Amino acid sequence: MAKKIIIIEASPRENGNSTILARQVAAGARCFGTEVETVHLHGMDIRPCTACDACQVSLAADCIIDDDMKAVYSRLRAADAIVYATPIYWFTVSGQIKLFMDRCFALTYLGTPPATDSDEPVETVETDLGGKKLGVVLTYGDVDPFASGAVNAIRTFQDMARFVGSEVVGFVYGSAQGPGEVAGNDDLMKQAFNLGRALATEA
Repeated sequence: MAKKIIIIEASPRENGNSTILARQVAAGARCFGTEVETVHLHGMDIRPCTACDACQVSLAADCIIDDDMKAVYSRLRAADAIVYATPIYWFTVSGQIKLFMDRCFALTYLGTPPATDSDEPVETVETDLGGKKLGVVLTYGDVDPFASGAVNAIRTFQDMARFVGSEVVGFVYGSAQGPGEVAGNDDLMKQAFNLGRALATEA
């Protein structure tokens, strides 16, 4: 059972479609007494990664940029599961969550590859995100996940999970045109609720 789930909301709207689904995920998780914390990225001071690599001294080294991400790192480490909720903008994730994801590089340490007789590169990754369960919520204006670019976002989260050694428990994605429209989509709302239940019981 998951003791704590953190939900990262990346819509600029406080009642956007992806946010509404994220709240359903939270409701499903709370059925099992799981603590759910929400971080709404829009309006937070999260600056772009500067590629300084100061965080790569060791896994214990956080990002040196002094902004609102500082307070989020410890909450991500403490969570058993993470939910990413974002609208699809310009055929992929929103800018708010892309900045956030780039800055999560500070939760990984690539280390020094061990000496080997092989010419093949050896990937060594230590991370504070390894072993966590992930859930992903996506909403988009087009009816087709391919035409909308949702598939690009899906692949991004799949690749991220593979890299850090996390498991994606489920994706919830679907079309919604106007703000708040998804609340009338009973099937998507149920899927989101069930994702919360699954994260609470599988993490």
